[in-house]
Amino acid sequence: MFSYDYKPRGVCSRMIHIGLSDDGKTVEQVSFEGGCNGNLKAIGKLVAGHPVDEICQILSGNTCGPRNTSCADQLARGLRAAEDELAGVAPEA
Repeated sequence: MFSYDYKPRGVCSRMIHIGLSDDGKTVEQVSFEGGCNGNLKAIGKLVAGHPVDEICQILSGNTCGPRNTSCADQLARGLRAAEDELAGVAPEA
């Protein structure tokens, strides 16, 4: 399993811990630090076992209140960042 920690921006959660399959195509586990505990635990359970592309398609662009992002949107961004790191792509500045 490939593990990646993503620091979200603009949301209540402080960190997203991501576990992907060795090939980076499937979400194996997700956990959040901070944020809405019950909802974020549920997201982690719902995404486990699903393809990264499917989860990103569903969650990208999701907003929270007046924010232009959400913990779910940040998870999608974190999944893409994890894919990039696994592929050896340099992170954006």
